[in-house]
Amino acid sequence: MQGEKQAQRTFLLLWTAVTAIKLVIAARLPLFVDEAFYWQEGKHLAAAYSDLPGLTAWLTALGTAIGGEHVLAVRAPFLLLAGLLPWLIARIATRWFGATAGWQAGSLAVLMPLSGSLGILALPDVPLAFATVLCAGAGARLLREVSAAAVGQLAFGLAIGALSHYRFVGVIGVGFAALLLLPAGRRMLRDPRVWVALGLGAAAWMPLLAWNLENADAGLRFQLLDRHPWSFQPGGGWFLLIQPLLVTPLLFVAMLQVALRAARSGLDLSVQWRFLGLLGGLSTLGYFAVGFFADTERVSFHWPLPGYLALLPVVPMLLRQWPRGWRIATWATTCLALMLVLGYFVMQSTPRWRAPLAAHKVYNANFAGWDELAAAVRESMAEMPPGSRLLVDNFKSGAELGFALGNPGIQVLDHPLNHQHGRAPQLALWGLESASGEAVPTLLVVGSSELPYKSLLAYYHQLCGKLGPLPAPRVLNVDHGRQRFLMFKLPAQRTAGTCTAPAFAWIDTPVAGASSGRQLQVNGWAFKDGVGLRAVEVLLDGKPVAQARYGLPSPGTAAYWKISNDPNHPQVGFSADLDLASASAGRHWLGLRLHGQDGSVEDWLEQPLDIAE
Repeated sequence: MQGEKQAQRTFLLLWTAVTAIKLVIAARLPLFVDEAFYWQEGKHLAAAYSDLPGLTAWLTALGTAIGGEHVLAVRAPFLLLAGLLPWLIARIATRWFGATAGWQAGSLAVLMPLSGSLGILALPDVPLAFATVLCAGAGARLLREVSAAAVGQLAFGLAIGALSHYRFVGVIGVGFAALLLLPAGRRMLRDPRVWVALGLGAAAWMPLLAWNLENADAGLRFQLLDRHPWSFQPGGGWFLLIQPLLVTPLLFVAMLQVALRAARSGLDLSVQWRFLGLLGGLSTLGYFAVGFFADTERVSFHWPLPGYLALLPVVPMLLRQWPRGWRIATWATTCLALMLVLGYFVMQSTPRWRAPLAAHKVYNANFAGWDELAAAVRESMAEMPPGSRLLVDNFKSGAELGFALGNPGIQVLDHPLNHQHGRAPQLALWGLESASGEAVPTLLVVGSSELPYKSLLAYYHQLCGKLGPLPAPRVLNVDHGRQRFLMFKLPAQRTAGTCTAPAFAWIDTPVAGASSGRQLQVNGWAFKDGVGLRAVEVLLDGKPVAQARYGLPSPGTAAYWKISNDPNHPQVGFSADLDLASASAGRHWLGLRLHGQDGSVEDWLEQPLDIAE
């Protein structure tokens, strides 16, 4: 009894503290681009969408209908489901392994980084995880007795999963496999009441199947074919290596032991241990195998979470057999890892803490710059003639600006990102995909950091083909240019002609992140298609520190950028000598200001420079 009360108090303290922290973060953190698109889907309610079943969009619509157009309202339903998840896990563990184990399992669900951070973002993984735990709990109950309550819980979980994500098919398949491996599971599957639940769960897939039938299987093709190479990729090994870090190493080992014991015959284990262990182990093993063949370009580290959640109810029983020191280390490392993950979200929500990350791989541009962009768009639209319209080049900007401006109907150009993320069919169905724009004054917003640098000039030339020569842009550099937007005021009547595009540049020396003394030479190249450049200034922390000598020979630049039509080629190199005697020691940011022959002034993105004492 003493242990049970202590475990309960610990759970309640952890759950309350972590939930409060998540609420604060969710209220401050800008919408991730996928969240913004789900909000946009919620403003175009439908049974299913090109990227997902309908539930995620419905939840965002519910949140904003109750709480208004605020980031916390968008995320509120997801925070609620994520907050219930540890309680469900605690209930499952309590039912089969005792109250002390139950509260401990709930605490582990609060602390494990992948589950503990759920709900901060309005993503389909939240209802998917919730559905998985419901089904796992129902399966464990049905193995003892087929009752109306357990059958209803299974049907409810299957329906939520079907409405959450295509990946829930994997949970269903693994669940069947786990039951077939158990004699009690095979007996359970012979009960017609179980098949009633399965039938109700299958019916929940009908809206998604109907959408695909009406739209040439666009969603299925994207989720199963277009986004995955389905060929062996050694890079998938990183998927395996990162999992113990995300789960925390000791907890990962404990879950591995739970799964291995469940798979071994001859051990005196309850059927519920075996079922949950097989469900979690087979699911995790399956995702580990798929990681070598599936999409490695987009985030997939969270895919095995359903398997981990199935294993968590059993983990306290396993940990009881570990020495006390290892148990303490497991809890401590899991708590520390969650603090690091929550700290990461705090940094992303605070511009002055996020900006220094711009030079590192951990920087995530999908959270950055949307408020600044919305403010700049409002200013630019106020300067344009009445009746002007807003046009963006990709779904990310369309959804984020839509949320910030309260306009879910912003027109979007055809862009590689729209297809890469499976959103192009949905934009077309909404009538938001624009080929070239109407003959009215238009503010065009281009996210220049959304494409690889090597592909950017070709993309600008494609824009010229659709919209004519591009006027001088207003440049918005966020976090030293890691998130970069260009705004073009297009006239109603557009003329054909030589493509005029934004300026390009590169600093050859010093390289990004280099250390320097007080005397420094900066060398590189810069050009601007259509009109050319007249001057290049070197900036330090956004302030001019030198006028570069522009027009030096750089034949390799034209050889690489074969389609460039800058009239100055090959004389597009520059060099500048910097005297940094007055600069403080430490990290600074080196940039360029490019002056076009057409009067344009464009600040190039910055790179870090460390000045020695």
